Amino acid sequence: MSQQIVQRRSRGFICVNAHPEGCRRNVERQIAAIAARAQPPRAGINSVLVIGASTGYGLASRIAAAWGFGAKTLGVCLERDPDGNKTASAGFYNTAALHDFARKDGLFAETINADAFSDDAKRRVAEIARKEIGKIDLIIYSVAAPKRTDPKSGKAHSSVLKPVGSAYTNKTVDLDSEKVTEITISPASEAEIADTVTVMGGEDWKIWLDMLAAENLLAENVRALAYSYIGPAMTWPIYRDGTIGAAKKHLEQTAHGLDEMLDNQLGGEARIAVNKAIVTQASAAIPVVPLYMSVLFRVMKQKNIDEGALEQMRRLFFDFLAEGATPKFDEAGRIRLDDREMRADVQKEVSALWPNVTTENLRDLTDFAGFQHQFRALFGFEVEGIDYSVPVETQLSW
Repeated sequence: MSQQIVQRRSRGFICVNAHPEGCRRNVERQIAAIAARAQPPRAGINSVLVIGASTGYGLASRIAAAWGFGAKTLGVCLERDPDGNKTASAGFYNTAALHDFARKDGLFAETINADAFSDDAKRRVAEIARKEIGKIDLIIYSVAAPKRTDPKSGKAHSSVLKPVGSAYTNKTVDLDSEKVTEITISPASEAEIADTVTVMGGEDWKIWLDMLAAENLLAENVRALAYSYIGPAMTWPIYRDGTIGAAKKHLEQTAHGLDEMLDNQLGGEARIAVNKAIVTQASAAIPVVPLYMSVLFRVMKQKNIDEGALEQMRRLFFDFLAEGATPKFDEAGRIRLDDREMRADVQKEVSALWPNVTTENLRDLTDFAGFQHQFRALFGFEVEGIDYSVPVETQLSW
């Protein structure tokens, strides 16, 4: 037992601690929102593997599958354990809470805390699936890792957030000082582009599915989804046309090959789900994007169409994946959950506000306050109903 008062400590887009009760409350609220629309168990959402399951879209996907359809869920994540006076990571506390609620509600949940890129993680998933949940009918790939070590060569690859071809200059906001400044980012080298694709592209997703197929752990009509983002033209130089975009395009190319494989073998499919911009630790680290999201949130909230991870995954599971749903795809065969963000009227208003945003009017012209609140809530801080002056138990487990 190790109770202590936990106060937020952060620098820039990194929060170095997390509040276990705040994280638990976040998970509890997501569960309640999904359970309110719960359906009977459905074919195709019975045994679900979520790779990258502890935060953001991965966590919301797991909650939607379990509390929306009663699915058995198996998660993979890499999170920091509590260590003495040091708190665990937010994803660790999220997962501990999910397990606690699953036990209380009689739902099967198992989580492997390991590097999703490793052979060990894949072996352990296969063992648990074979013993506990049987063949998997839905695989969600939601990994957002900055580094990947090739299990065969042992070589480490790191992703970078850079434009391709030429330097990129635009406005951004410093999360600590709240200053709107101009930033210029030099273009990536060929090696940096290749490394980013290796980390964030589709190679590991394919390795996962090849392994599960070889182990005979994929159900008939299995579905595999990987999450992606496109965004508006103003962010393309640093995102869609940058190093991350190169990785996302590789992910989409991989989806085509996996779709053919699953269709031929099992009558299954592999697709990309393009999601809306939300606040995550990964998105907060991308230059320009936090300022764009601050403007976007203002516009979408005024139109009453803003969504977070929970609302997006609730739409995905109930409107696209549930039995009897009539999903719509774009010309590339992708699921588009970013349809509200990319509405012409939304982007027109964002584009009109963008050139006028300065340090002085940041809070007037944008929802930077909302961005900050969502960022801090990721780590269990500024969560309604939590008294942060009260000591809490930090040595949790699942």
